[in-house]
Amino acid sequence: MAGFSPRKLSFSIIFLGLMTVLRSQAALDVHYYDRTCPEAEKIIRYTVLNASMHDAKVPARILRMFFHDCFIRGCDASVLLDSTPQNQAEKDGPPNISLRAFYVIDDAKTKLESACPKTVSCADIVAIAARDVVAMSGGPFWNVLKGRKDGRISKASETINLPAPTFNVSTLIQSFTKRGLGVKDLVALSGGHTLGFSHCSSFQARLHNFSSVHDIDPTMNPEFAETLKKKCPKPNKNGNAGQFLDSTASTFDNNYYKQLLAGKGVFGSDQALYGDYRTKWIVESFANDQSLFFKEFATSMVKLGNVGVMENGEVRLNCRVVN
Repeated sequence: MAGFSPRKLSFSIIFLGLMTVLRSQAALDVHYYDRTCPEAEKIIRYTVLNASMHDAKVPARILRMFFHDCFIRGCDASVLLDSTPQNQAEKDGPPNISLRAFYVIDDAKTKLESACPKTVSCADIVAIAARDVVAMSGGPFWNVLKGRKDGRISKASETINLPAPTFNVSTLIQSFTKRGLGVKDLVALSGGHTLGFSHCSSFQARLHNFSSVHDIDPTMNPEFAETLKKKCPKPNKNGNAGQFLDSTASTFDNNYYKQLLAGKGVFGSDQALYGDYRTKWIVESFANDQSLFFKEFATSMVKLGNVGVMENGEVRLNCRVVN
């Protein structure tokens, strides 16, 4: 991934008036920590910024962590819990084995426990950090609703409910609908793939023996497919081989959608968005108007952050273990 650019650290802030969105039962509030931990967001922001300057992969990893947390049991930081001899936790489920950058959340939590003990939940840290990595990568800034509590249950078996890179649009819509998210949310949040990288295992089925009729997925640009084939030969002996999910993978922009228009979506589930009438028009809108994408992405991130928020959880002292 390209080096982290100081240009992106200026936070091209777009205030979107999201303070009055639909609230969860736990009554999240932008000003939740104003009195109890007024420096909370600043502490998290500088922790994430420092980590990102040392490792350019951190933004994509934190954003993915937020998605994977909220899609299983809601945004309750269950993805942060370590496995125990009695329980295999979410982070050790097959789709989450490649999740990284947990140390960034740990570092922020340590600093917050020093500044204001037993106050800021791990779930809120992840939500705020996800916003910050998007903003510092050139994307939109939004006000994060806060007041989530941390869950006490984390099961690897439940990660089977995460959307897979092989899903078609109908299956994707069904998965998002279960979480109170609509078709526009699906397309907007998929744009998070503008930051990130995938190993060959998540898309190589599109490149070799795709069907009885086609060796390569016919929805994929042929030249792009040949490029990916060289990176992911069969058999592939390089476990680290893969592909960035768009050509500007360290910058949050609308290039992801432009690539879908060109048949250069890496995941089958991404390219499918351009092949289905229910989502194609939204892909085209975002490809043509980056400011529209930024606005809708921020709105959808706030909605995602409200999924399954706990009212009666706890504030963990250590994000890896329950109190």
